Amino acid sequence: MDNNAQQKPSPQLKKPILEMRRISKRFDMTQALDDVSLELNPGEIHALVGENGAGKSTLIKVVTGVHRPDQGEILLEGKPVHIHNSQEAQAYGIAAIYQEPMVYPDLSVAENIFISHRDRGPVMRWRKMYDDAEAILAKLDVKLDVRQPARGLTLAAQQAVEIAKAISLQVRILIMDEPTASLSAHEVTQLFRLVRSLRSQGVAILFIGHRLEEVLEISDRVTVLRDGKLISSRPRGEVTSEQVIRDMVGRQIDDFFAKGEAERGEMLMSVRGLNKEFAFSDINFDVNRGEVLGFAGLIGSRRTDVGLALFGVEPPDSGEIIFEGKEQDIRSAEQALQLGIAYVTEDRRLLGLAMPMSIISNISLPTLRKYLTRLGLLKQGDEFDTAEEYRHRLSIRTPSVRVEVDKLSGGNQQKVMLSKWLNAQPKLLILDEPTRGIDVGAKAEVHHMINDLAAQGLGIILISSDLPEVLAMSDRILVMREGKQMGVFEREEATQENIMTAAMGQNQAALEIQP
Repeated sequence: MDNNAQQKPSPQLKKPILEMRRISKRFDMTQALDDVSLELNPGEIHALVGENGAGKSTLIKVVTGVHRPDQGEILLEGKPVHIHNSQEAQAYGIAAIYQEPMVYPDLSVAENIFISHRDRGPVMRWRKMYDDAEAILAKLDVKLDVRQPARGLTLAAQQAVEIAKAISLQVRILIMDEPTASLSAHEVTQLFRLVRSLRSQGVAILFIGHRLEEVLEISDRVTVLRDGKLISSRPRGEVTSEQVIRDMVGRQIDDFFAKGEAERGEMLMSVRGLNKEFAFSDINFDVNRGEVLGFAGLIGSRRTDVGLALFGVEPPDSGEIIFEGKEQDIRSAEQALQLGIAYVTEDRRLLGLAMPMSIISNISLPTLRKYLTRLGLLKQGDEFDTAEEYRHRLSIRTPSVRVEVDKLSGGNQQKVMLSKWLNAQPKLLILDEPTRGIDVGAKAEVHHMINDLAAQGLGIILISSDLPEVLAMSDRILVMREGKQMGVFEREEATQENIMTAAMGQNQAALEIQP
């Protein structure tokens, strides 16, 4: 009897806390979800993966009450519920954490944790709030000054505050949508420790991610969506990365990072002694035609600042930039573009695209003058033809190039942004985090595009936090740390250990660039 009694709790733990049964959702001509069923168990980390546009975001919005399903039902602990908004989801113990933490920078850590509470009384009991915040963070084994403003927190610390906020609301189901996209490897490790702590406390976690190695490391179950349909749902022990990829894209991708052998041409850009106060100092490198120069480093290494300086957005204070054999003083993006330098920003929504505008308008925007007649009228037919050309060339998935960009998935938005700058016919292309937040299929397409552009003789600077991507796609790698250049590695010398050693402040393995 005793043995049987010990075995009984296990089935109870496996009883789903959340069931989504045969959920369908349609937007105009797009079937976003088609008969999707999913279960979440207490104390389980359930990974949800799929290409951009697979239906993951729509499913999350159905759970959190943003969208109502056209068909299907949601059950909590076996009972049907109707969730109409985020407040109702919160009342049911459902919370969501997104890629960019939603903290209020001028409020303290404690205020951010309890900001969603409405029952703390008419008089603010500051000491109790601070004590309660410290108790929640201690439960997570997180050390933060709960009185300090959130403004100075790292992304990892902001994620911890978001998790603490969810715990303060007695969360039973936590949805994490791309929480690691902007984190360093060390910060991902910290986040995963918190996630496992929540799992041990019985919280059901739905984890959406694009980095397969992280998904397979953290999950207990992996579910794959494709084109709004449920393709597979398996325990982690029955899953391989190759299997997940096949399920996601409907085909085999043998090489994520397939850097082709491109012949280095003549010198395109030479940078010497580049400095910008409070950003970087003494940056030296060369880029040849047909070469991919990778920029590696931990978050805070100021790689993006160098890219913005080369593009004239944040001009350097001193140093030399020699482009096609002539010294240039680049003071604006327009000047850089005239020289043949293009920059694909890491923030496509805020800086890279005009989201309410059409695909056509976004692609032609940097080169609008060439679509104007002598009378200043727009050659709409030429604009349309150009957009169609890039739609086919980069496999932008859309029923029409007249569609607004904010209606596209993240991967397709990224392709539109690349099209926009490729249409300017650059000689040097600076790619800042070109595959952040896009799915494995779109990532492979971007990598093949980089290969093709290098083979055509373009010089490419690849700035990426994804170290395997930098290692595999680059001919040489420049490593930065806190605004300083730690060294330049040739492809055959570039290993993960060497790059990380340099990025963390050790320089013995790096090959210094020769002036």
